[in-house]
Amino acid sequence: MPNFRHIVRTQDFDLDWLRRLYGQATRAEEAVETGIASSMYALTSKMMITLFYQPSTRTRFSFETAMRRMGGMVTSTENARDFSSAAKGETPEDTIRVVAGYGDLVVVRHYEEGIAARMAGMDVVPVINAGDGPGQHPTQALLDLWTIKKERGHLDGLTVALMGDLKYGRTIHSLIYLLAKYKPKMVYLISPPELALPTDIVDYLNRHQVPFQPVDDVRSIADMVDVLYQTRVQKEYFGSDADYFRVASRQIVDDSIMRLLSDTAIVMHPLPRVGEIDPAVDSDPRAAYFRQAHNGLFVRIALVDWIFGGWD
Repeated sequence: MPNFRHIVRTQDFDLDWLRRLYGQATRAEEAVETGIASSMYALTSKMMITLFYQPSTRTRFSFETAMRRMGGMVTSTENARDFSSAAKGETPEDTIRVVAGYGDLVVVRHYEEGIAARMAGMDVVPVINAGDGPGQHPTQALLDLWTIKKERGHLDGLTVALMGDLKYGRTIHSLIYLLAKYKPKMVYLISPPELALPTDIVDYLNRHQVPFQPVDDVRSIADMVDVLYQTRVQKEYFGSDADYFRVASRQIVDDSIMRLLSDTAIVMHPLPRVGEIDPAVDSDPRAAYFRQAHNGLFVRIALVDWIFGGWD
């Protein structure tokens, strides 16, 4: 029976694996910057299929760029929800069986939680979860954690504020599972009541003895924060524009909040942003979100390398 390497949930990886991943990401960054990535990885015979049922810019482009930087090939669809056999009712299990005959690795983004796990469960080709509805986005969390490590110098004992859509924000869910491994000093949860963290993840924090505290206003704790992680309120989960705008306007990172943060704090965002961070903040050296997006390329190169056995 095949035993492919899949990337579906952040809970699946231990501290030693994470340490090795970030060493490989550093190596990938050096390889790209010196122009030797394609010869170093030499994936000329490998094909990546990016199967996206939801729109994406950073995730899809960084995966496809990673594969091409490594010398490999890519076949892509960015609107599989409407322009694939899923529109005819094909199951994810049948889809992955078919697609496995065309490529060596499938990167899937889907609007329904659990689809990536179902595809990986068929074990016919390595599967990377590039976001499954309100479930997880493990590769985003992996690059987020590496960004924190690069920006702050360490991962242990940090105070992290998570702000915005904590209910449906899959990047938040995946990141929490990783942060818990590094014993944060405190995790502040800042969201409107209707977008509070799901109870199963709250239970996870309790089980792993991670200190956390719901907070109404980031201003009350801003001076204690090492990392402020802002997220977009997702309009697609609201029944009306009025409900969306009422919630989305509550927490915006602007200069007044930046003045409260310490000189060593950083502001992160998985992007895209739609008003929850004032563009005036971009010039602040503590605004790490564009560096964060760039880091995705190197982490994803390291992940593809792991899947193909490049580091064991």
